[in-house]
Amino acid sequence: MPKHERLSSKKLIASLFKEGKAYTRYPIRLIYLPVKDTASHQVLFTVPRRSFKKAVDRNLLKRQMREAYRQHKQLITYKSSGDVHFLLGYIYIAREKFAYQQIETKIVESLYRLKK
Repeated sequence: MPKHERLSSKKLIASLFKEGKAYTRYPIRLIYLPVKDTASHQVLFTVPRRSFKKAVDRNLLKRQMREAYRQHKQLITYKSSGDVHFLLGYIYIAREKFAYQQIETKIVESLYRLKK
């Protein structure tokens, strides 16, 4: 994922979690916020340390979520209206690992919901 698509600004992250709207499709929770002053959609992925103690497990789940988003991000990229883009935060909320296909399905559902 290119650098300009990663959400790394502390101000933007704070505003996403403070003002953003949430959408949950187990095992994924999406927090989103439409903004006008960014160049493109920006996304962040997180897996809580409380649920998965080993970094290997957290990294695996984040890689799976990033890959599912990368393959399907055109669902919102081509349909975005004018200069409105989204700040997206994907949080893995389950306490057990799910198969990649299930994670991909839920991310695709969340992107379809954003498209509306």
